Amino acid sequence: MSSDPLTDVLSSVRLSGAVFFAVEGTPPWVAEAPTASTIAAGVMPEADHVIEFHAVTRGHCLAGIVGEEPVRLESGDVICFPHGDAHVMSSARGLRAPPSDLSLYQRRAGCRLPFAVKLGEGPAEAHLVCGFLGCDARPFNPLLASLPRVLRASDRDRARGGWLSRFVEVAESEAQSSRPGGEGVLARLAELMFVEIVRRHLESLPSDRTGWLAGLRDPHVGKALAALHGRPAAAWTIEALGREVGLSRSALAERFTALVGEPPFQYLGRWRMQIAAGLLASSHEGIAAIGAHVGYASEAAFSRAFKKLVGVPPATWRRRRVARQDDRSEVPPASAAGLEESTVGAAG
Repeated sequence: MSSDPLTDVLSSVRLSGAVFFAVEGTPPWVAEAPTASTIAAGVMPEADHVIEFHAVTRGHCLAGIVGEEPVRLESGDVICFPHGDAHVMSSARGLRAPPSDLSLYQRRAGCRLPFAVKLGEGPAEAHLVCGFLGCDARPFNPLLASLPRVLRASDRDRARGGWLSRFVEVAESEAQSSRPGGEGVLARLAELMFVEIVRRHLESLPSDRTGWLAGLRDPHVGKALAALHGRPAAAWTIEALGREVGLSRSALAERFTALVGEPPFQYLGRWRMQIAAGLLASSHEGIAAIGAHVGYASEAAFSRAFKKLVGVPPATWRRRRVARQDDRSEVPPASAAGLEESTVGAAG
């Protein structure tokens, strides 16, 4: 593992992106997205958790969680809903849409992403690309737990500008073209945009904020997290970790717990199980070998620790994970014909 905890977590939780819709809206227009859990099996069947995002490529709109005050988005802005809340995108406040046709959120055989969606009649005044980011939520995703319900980013907020708007421009170009590999390019762009939004959120956290991201920013706790991620299988002691970051054992334990929400070695234990879960799902290594990879001297010790933290033995986790992936891969896609009949009036 690397000594960059954010990169480690993004890699371990299998972050993956997909741009699903290219939207054009003519006022008055409105689109209401259901909770991500409702549509996850259709849009990203391989993902444990789905994050919805929208990037405004031209024009402007309003966006917000259902029942809460929306925010105004301008060209180049991106908004994400990390915890999958139902939300509304619209040309004006107070607009609501009927329940979404869930067949819209199905990958269709023979259709290339993104799907074109026209809302309203006449020349479009708002253009968006909308999609999803998939990741693992279990057994341990410290980043997801530390994110707010809404993440919004804009280059207009940065005194010296930024490159988020350029990503949005490229996303619009790729969404409108039919070049080979475009779907893959859009998927990678979605992932890069999300990482940039998270980094900006990290930079903007108030000094009194707690949580995993706040721990990353703290000079001592950040070093401790980097050390644990860099050498997760090491036989760490609180004294050794304290020497690594320049704090006494008691000061480190207190500071780490106050910011991250749990003691260093409880965190390390859960992070080890996340690494192990990834290996169980993606490799054919034996249980003992995976246990050794995350610092356990015997298969029995690893199995006990895994069951205590995850709830089931590692072999059971592997069987269930493989079975779930097989089940989701067998979900039949909706017909391509159904797309043209149902896209008008729905987006994101």
